[in-house]
Amino acid sequence: MPKDYYDILGIARNASKDEVKKAFHKLAHKHHPDKGGSEDKFKEVNEAYQVLSDDKKRAEYDRYGRVFSDGGFSAGGGPASGWDFDMSGFDFGDIFEDLFSFGGRGGGRVKRGRDISIEVDLSFEESIFGAERKVLLTKTGFCGVCHGSGAAPGSKTKTCLTCNGAGTVKESGRSILGTFMRVVECKKCRGKGKLPEEHCQDCRGAGVVSKREEVVLNIPSGIRDAEIIKIPGGGEAMAGGIAGDLYVRVNVGKHHIFTREGEDLLMDLAIPISEAILGSERVINAIDGNLKVKIPAGIDSGEFLRIRGRGVPSEDKKRGDLIIRVSVKTPKRLSKRAKELIEGLKEEGI
Repeated sequence: MPKDYYDILGIARNASKDEVKKAFHKLAHKHHPDKGGSEDKFKEVNEAYQVLSDDKKRAEYDRYGRVFSDGGFSAGGGPASGWDFDMSGFDFGDIFEDLFSFGGRGGGRVKRGRDISIEVDLSFEESIFGAERKVLLTKTGFCGVCHGSGAAPGSKTKTCLTCNGAGTVKESGRSILGTFMRVVECKKCRGKGKLPEEHCQDCRGAGVVSKREEVVLNIPSGIRDAEIIKIPGGGEAMAGGIAGDLYVRVNVGKHHIFTREGEDLLMDLAIPISEAILGSERVINAIDGNLKVKIPAGIDSGEFLRIRGRGVPSEDKKRGDLIIRVSVKTPKRLSKRAKELIEGLKEEGI
């Protein structure tokens, strides 16, 4: 029975060439024998990729279930004998890089330190109007004396003898495909091609040190619970490279009066029946100070009052609204006079 190359790569029959390549790379990483995978499965994945990555072979396979353009393929679409199909069109650079932990291609890829993730707690009010936080982090940072160069102040540089100033060296590796050569970053000079004549005494030439560093976090106004702030370069430093990033997750506490609905603040206000009937004025403790609110006569329980511009600040510098949900309190006990007054209202049809 002919092999289903699309099923082998786990892709749809209308998959693009880019999707075919991505699926192939993923499965080749997974099944490579040098990583403990199955050699038979690895060959099968390569076989499927050779057909589906070639427009002519793929068209023949889609139409006839077989490939005619390569004499090495049988009626079932597979190799006629062993694993002798042409591998010249493949680029295994990405696979080898992962398998053998090689550096970037030709040493051109910028090295980057680890990212750091932390959490900070904010009060509800701080999340609305913003805040400043100072956190103390213990991390790998660039040396404060040599600023990451690894050289003593005023020290001259000399050509690295390991790479002869190229910053890269050739390194060999082996796989089931045979021996290959790879250009990698020189470990001695970390790709710079030069070495200081005198190393920095503080970091011993490493360019980085472990230190405690105070970081000031400027929390923007209107930030939401679980939102993440990214601080580029705030992570771990990397010798010969750049620092990673710092990610700050914000935890916002609850408020005993207010809840947030988008850019608006919502609160409940209970009033007696008399105020609901006659109307009144109330002074409420808003999120940013006292606020006088007019209760209109005849308001029903469950109605809302909207105070514009007293909510959450937004990115365009405008603020949302304060929304007050009114509830009318029904008394549980009444005095004799109160009963008489209500009886009078009843007679009036109120």
